[in-house]
Formats: sequence, C-alpha cells, structure tokens
Amino acid sequence: MKREPEAMTTPLGEKIKNLVRINGPMSVTDYFALCLSDPEFGYYRTHEPFGTSGDFITAPEVSQIFGEMIGVFLVNAWKRHGLPNPVRLTEIGPGRGTMMSDMLRVIAKLAPDLYRDSTVHLVETSPRLRQVQHDTLVDHIDKIAWHDSVDQVPDGFILLVANELFDAIPIRQFVKVGAHFVERVVSLGEDNDLIFSIGTAVLDPSFLPQGSETMADGTIYEFSPARRAVMDMLCQRLKQEGGTALIIDYGHMATSFGDTLQALRAHNYDPPLAHPGVADLTSHVDFEDLARTAISAGVSLTGCMRQGDFLVGLGIKDRAGSLGRGKDAATQNMLIEAVNRLAGAGEGRMGELFKVLAVSTPALSLAPFRPLSS
Repeated sequence: MKREPEAMTTPLGEKIKNLVRINGPMSVTDYFALCLSDPEFGYYRTHEPFGTSGDFITAPEVSQIFGEMIGVFLVNAWKRHGLPNPVRLTEIGPGRGTMMSDMLRVIAKLAPDLYRDSTVHLVETSPRLRQVQHDTLVDHIDKIAWHDSVDQVPDGFILLVANELFDAIPIRQFVKVGAHFVERVVSLGEDNDLIFSIGTAVLDPSFLPQGSETMADGTIYEFSPARRAVMDMLCQRLKQEGGTALIIDYGHMATSFGDTLQALRAHNYDPPLAHPGVADLTSHVDFEDLARTAISAGVSLTGCMRQGDFLVGLGIKDRAGSLGRGKDAATQNMLIEAVNRLAGAGEGRMGELFKVLAVSTPALSLAPFRPLSS
C-alpha cells in the first residue's frame, strides 16, 4: 500500500496558508522570517533549539575549548588595538551563554586588566533565553547587560562576536528563467500543501555574480539584503570608536549559485516547507558578500578562513592536550573527538563548512589570519 505523505498541520503552517490565500504567493524571505520569528508560532519563540534535546548543537556546546579559543583571539585583538579602556565585550545571539562563559574564564586568566575594564553586552530579544543566559553567567552577572539591538550597546571600543547569527537572517531566492532571475515564492499546490513556485519580481542583473548568463534554467541564486543591513550596522558601530568583530557561521567564501535553504528538526534535515515553526530554518552565509559590505562601509577586512584553520592556528590541539593531561582515557578520547568535530573536515564536522570572518577599525593584522597585502 502506498504511503501518503505526511500532512503539514503545524499552527504556523495553517497561518501561512491563510496568508497566501488572502495575499497571494509569499516571498521566501517573508516565509523565512515567519518561520523563525512569528510572534505566536515562530520557532525561536516556541522552541529550545540548542543541545542534544533540541534540533542542533552549536560549537560552544560541543566543548569548552571553542569558547576558550575565541577568548584567546579577543585578548590578542585587545592587545593589538593598544589595550583600550573601557571595552564593550559584545555577543549577538548568545544562545545559552555557554560561549561567553568560556570566553570570560579565559580572558580573566590571560588578561585580568581586560576583564576588569570590560563590560559584557548580550544582544538577545528572547526573555526565555535571557533567563538561561543569566543563570549560566551568574558568576559575572555584575558586568552584564542585555540589549535588544547592537545600537543600544554603550559608546566605547568594542570587541564583538556573532556565532551562527547570519544563517538565521532571511534570504531572497531567485530562479533562472530564460534570460532573467525571477523571485522564488511560496504558494499553495493542488493538494493545499505549501510549494515553491515562480513569482514576478526580476532581480537587477547588477546584483548577480559573473557567469550568471551561462547558468542553466532552474539555477537558484540567493541574495540577502537583510544580512547586508546587519553587517553594515555592525561596521558603523566599529567605526564609532574602534574595535574588532568576529563572525562565525557555515557558508561559502565565494559568492556562488545554488539552493542552500534548509530546515533542521531533531538533528535531522527536514523539507523546508514541511513543518513551519517546528523546524529550524537556515541557509548558508555568503562570506564574500559580507566582506564586500564591510569594505564598502569603510571597515578593514582583517581576514577570512575556515573554522578548522582558525582554531588550529589559535592552538586548539595544544589546549586539548593540556586539558587531557593526566586524565583517564575516556576524557582524553572525548577531547580528541571534540577537536575533530570543531576543526576537522568531512560529514558531521565543522572545520571546513564553517568560516570565520574578522573586520576591524583601524586596520590591523591579527593571528591566525594572514597579514593582508597593502
């Protein structure tokens, strides 16, 4: 007997269907935004996404070593900037506060003056996650303030980290149809299911990378004005009084074509239209576009590289060896596996898929990035 496909019955799915019936097909960017942030049924409003009981595990949850390496990088950046005081240590989308906790522990040990002279600013809109972060960071609570956006962070030199932020910012998708790239939309199929279809908006060719005219019909190009806007906002903040921003996410280092829209549900891939509001929705980040945006904003590109190279260059293997010295075999194996997962290549590992971008004002060289030629 043929098995019927699983019906989509999520509350947000029904809400989106009604919106499509009333207003017509919906852009991918609007669908993306509703899936994550709808005030009633959005994924981040209703779910605990992090950890083994959630839908995905972020790098800070894999091992304390990840946050420690970020702390090492920030200490070096602070020194290269000339030991400014005060420092606004800022994280956008801090999850459960795990990475900031690991960063602060390292900063307090390696650079007590930086720890003393810094205030910690967490950009987080979820009241539920703010409480989780409060509990995680209780040992540092006198230093911490929460904000709804970066522009609320007080004036002053800033060291900013955004881990897996940009993948959750909506994208637009365009499909090659003849000589043009036409916007991809979400509409209703014959069986009343949500389906992808072709809309009417045509992308200005100036936004397309080279080679677009040779792409086959059906080729998808992703473009995110919202990501550019967030990147520009971060750069404007850096330009006020100086600083460095570190951006970590999965994606590609060169602008290219392809469909990277994906949903995650209980640590497995899920069709993007199957469970709106129940599955996490993301797409790969175009790091070349973020770098171009930063340069256009007048901020210096410090470097961009794969996460594995970044972590190895900062000494993750030495740190794992130090933590495992004298410990039992199980602990040592756990640390080895954590390093492999964070810095290694291949399926289930983050070292190649994830990229790290650093931008600074004023321009400076920061290890482990290679010095940029003038």
